[in-house]
Amino acid sequence: MAQADEKLTEDFSRSPETRWDYVADTVMGGVSSGQVQFRSEGGVEFARLTGTVSTENNGGFIQFRRKLSERLDEAVSGVRLLVRGNGEQYFVHLRTRGTVLPWQYYQAAFATSEDWTEVYLPLSGFKASGAMLRAIPDAEAITSVGVVAFGHDHEASVDVSEIGFY
Repeated sequence: MAQADEKLTEDFSRSPETRWDYVADTVMGGVSSGQVQFRSEGGVEFARLTGTVSTENNGGFIQFRRKLSERLDEAVSGVRLLVRGNGEQYFVHLRTRGTVLPWQYYQAAFATSEDWTEVYLPLSGFKASGAMLRAIPDAEAITSVGVVAFGHDHEASVDVSEIGFY
């Protein structure tokens, strides 16, 4: 499926560390820990999120996130990823101009296996984190995208070689 806007597809080449930030629940008193590393293996460049997700102290997440410098086209209908991992379920979090509080986001889950897998997450499948948000995120309002290990105590290990919008 063709991307709606090729320049918003990330392949983790050309200094991805300048575009992506690591964030953990420690910003809100949680105790989860981890890191994002940008790696190359067999000619494939990717981001690797690893760490320990802990729900202690009302925590429960680690993530790597990119703020979007450009608005998405209204024709965008979802997020596409190429991923592999340790078999855990992970999430994509979207923030929009309407998610003004730190704990507001839209979330969609994806499964991982040891093999690279292409995942399509339609915007209509993203769930709002609270009742004050619109039911489905508006593509033109999306301001950031994040890959998140979330919600239960576990060891996280997820690789993403491509992420973008379709």
